[in-house]
Amino acid sequence: METIYHILWADDEIDLLKPHILFLGKKGYKVTPVNSGTDALDQIEETSFDLIFLDENMPGMTGLETLTQIKQRQPNVPIVMITKSEEEHIMEEAIGANIADYLIKPINPNQIILSIKKILDNQRIRSEKTQQNYQQDFRNLMMAFGERTDYQEWTEIYKKLVFWELEIESSQSQGMQEVLEMQKNEANTNFVKFIEENYEEWLANPQDEDTPLLSHHLVRSKVLPFLQNNEPVFFIVIDNLRYDQWKVIEPMLAPYFHIEEESIYYSILPTTTAYARNALFSGLTPLEMSRKHPDLWVEEGDEEGKNLQEAAFLEKQLQRLRHNIRFEYHKIIHQQKGKQVTESLNQLMGNQLNALVYNFVDMLSHARTDVAMIRELMPDDAAFRSLTKSWFAHSPLFDLLKKLSDKKAKVILTTDHGTVFVKRPFKIIGDRNVNTNLRYKQGKNLNYDGDKVLVARKPEAFHLPKVNLSTSYVFAVEDYFFAYPNNYNHYVNYYRDTFQHGGVSMEEIMIPFVVLAQK
Repeated sequence: METIYHILWADDEIDLLKPHILFLGKKGYKVTPVNSGTDALDQIEETSFDLIFLDENMPGMTGLETLTQIKQRQPNVPIVMITKSEEEHIMEEAIGANIADYLIKPINPNQIILSIKKILDNQRIRSEKTQQNYQQDFRNLMMAFGERTDYQEWTEIYKKLVFWELEIESSQSQGMQEVLEMQKNEANTNFVKFIEENYEEWLANPQDEDTPLLSHHLVRSKVLPFLQNNEPVFFIVIDNLRYDQWKVIEPMLAPYFHIEEESIYYSILPTTTAYARNALFSGLTPLEMSRKHPDLWVEEGDEEGKNLQEAAFLEKQLQRLRHNIRFEYHKIIHQQKGKQVTESLNQLMGNQLNALVYNFVDMLSHARTDVAMIRELMPDDAAFRSLTKSWFAHSPLFDLLKKLSDKKAKVILTTDHGTVFVKRPFKIIGDRNVNTNLRYKQGKNLNYDGDKVLVARKPEAFHLPKVNLSTSYVFAVEDYFFAYPNNYNHYVNYYRDTFQHGGVSMEEIMIPFVVLAQK
């Protein structure tokens, strides 16, 4: 049944507007006409209205005065201001009072209908249009990832899927969300096959045109060239930031920056801090790190933290590439440290390179597993995006970026890997020395049944170190997570529907790289 909207229209010449009111009645709208601001206030005390048309130039209580009174009593009702005047101060006062629309007399029926639909029917129209457009693109996407596809095409597929995910979420179309989720799962199944077929070749032939930009080449290829511009470079790594999360914080940066470049690069495996982020800062694969810098590389069995040497790795990479520059590295894991970095901006401007790692998004994903309240706040991907956006809006990082928008500096935003919402357990057996990550296992004598894994029986082909001759790596794929048979049900119930990383999925591997330019 179609919704009947109730409109209040206040104008001291309301009798002259009878043709418009009759026109709206034929269109299915119920209109209550009044000829003064006082009468309008009386009406809103007695009746709920979906929309109010308010003439600005009424005798007695003016439109602006009436507007203020209505907003105090009914702050959420949308109001359209109608006026003969085009004076700027009147428009500014009306806009400042949070009106929904502003129309200049003489008005015609099409203007009125357009304003009503924009305000009252916007969600329905957008939902219907989004559904129609997605249905048209659905078949194209299914055909695209069902064919033999290169990394650039996979990048475009993933971007499109994220675009539709955000559009459908915004349109609140539950049916389409379920269809898209099915399509994302199908895409991930095919993406895993693509990685399995090509990953070793990429590592063996990094200069090949069919090889995407990987973690260990990012700084050399995309960051260091900016040092030639004689302005400080701020290289900001938001740990665990997925592409969809970047897209929800991007509009917040629009008032301050142009997007000079937005691209996607590929995280190496395992998609974790110890491997992907160390590769980012060292410019080396994990196997190369373990061989060239055994004093910095931390093996799986070691108790020492695996991400404590990023500054040293970055310094080694700069030395190796003969960049004798002044740089600083800061890791921000709490608000106070973030504020200190922001307050020291003038000092940082004296460096040629500033590498800043912000750890909050990664901490949020881990808290989702361990803290019951965070589980309630973050039940799915949409909520994860929402909390990321909320964090960013109130973060020292956003404060820093706003200050940088007034400086002559190059600003780069990126991440080390993404994360995936895991739903399905996969049984695996290993000895007590096997690592604890739920998305990849490294060790000897790893046993499992089924093919929903990616296996590196020869770790050196994946450019990964091995502790002993029989070491292998096994990666969870799609939305699976590893579970041991011992205490299986408790383990599965605890980790199902959590955010994990380390394995193979579009969300973990295809991650954003963004260059911001000051406006």
